[in-house]
Amino acid sequence: MRSITIRRPDDWHLHLRDGAMLEGVIADTSRHFARAIIMPNLVPPVVTTADARAYRERIMAALPKGGRFEPLMTLYLTEDTSPDDVEEGAKSGLITAVKLYPAGATTNSHGGVRDMAKAMPVLERMAKIGLPLCVHGEVTTPEVDIFDREKVFIDTVLDPLRRSLPDLKVTMEHVTTSDGIDYIRSAERNIAGSITTHHLIINRNAILVGGIKPHYYCLPVAKRESHRLALRAAATSGDRRFFLGTDSAPHVDPLKECACGCAGIYTSINTMSCLAHVFEQEGALDKLEAFASLNGPAWYGLAPNDETITLVRRDAAVSFPAKIETGAGPVTVFDPMFPLHWDVA
Repeated sequence: MRSITIRRPDDWHLHLRDGAMLEGVIADTSRHFARAIIMPNLVPPVVTTADARAYRERIMAALPKGGRFEPLMTLYLTEDTSPDDVEEGAKSGLITAVKLYPAGATTNSHGGVRDMAKAMPVLERMAKIGLPLCVHGEVTTPEVDIFDREKVFIDTVLDPLRRSLPDLKVTMEHVTTSDGIDYIRSAERNIAGSITTHHLIINRNAILVGGIKPHYYCLPVAKRESHRLALRAAATSGDRRFFLGTDSAPHVDPLKECACGCAGIYTSINTMSCLAHVFEQEGALDKLEAFASLNGPAWYGLAPNDETITLVRRDAAVSFPAKIETGAGPVTVFDPMFPLHWDVA
């Protein structure tokens, strides 16, 4: 196959940051993606509907002239989040989901939830009105190995929560383990999972073999090869419960290349080329549209995009910049470690 035309894709997990960084990265997302779920872990975080409205206005102001892109806003769940404010935001159409960060799980998550019982009034309201909860599915207790945090979260937090609130719709974001895939597949309803571009391509060797490679460090951290293969099987299966959420997360190089580097991989610019390569390898190019363009909208109760994009397989490798320059500083672009031949025409 030399070309494939699909509905214009969406990104169901995206970090745009703010200020100069936002202005530097928004074009890469809006070039290919029609919509994206925008992560709320700014400093300070997006905790109220008023915060989300103001952030959306900043995103729209940063769009390139003539750009067509719809940011889907989320709220950062805290133990003090107002159920009434959440419901108001959802009914207004501004708020698409609420994001659960266990405190300390990832970038700017220190204000996240420590005691799930204190968040139950909000979660109960969300279950009642049908507003999805997006979860960063890791525990943060120090006695749990970092490679086991997702499985322990499923067993000790997610499954008990879903048993308490079976009507709560949960997106398990950036699934990284076969345990997460199996848990979603075993559920009868009300759970789905997003999968990132980079977790389909790298395993933990990419970070650790031959020296520490900070630009492959992300959270949740990449796992062993068996888990990567499970993610690939799920993404390329056509199963409606799995869809693209890039978790593209820009950090300037000085904050990545230091003694305590930030977690995050920047993939917005080359995700579609990477995905076409992966799906071609798996003999599943006919399933790419479902993963990137159809399953996510169906889960969030939205129509798929009317516009289409065409990917063409070039004879010569397609080149992407090693870095992008932003007003905040340089950001290294994800290197999949193989040549990319698929290009968005």
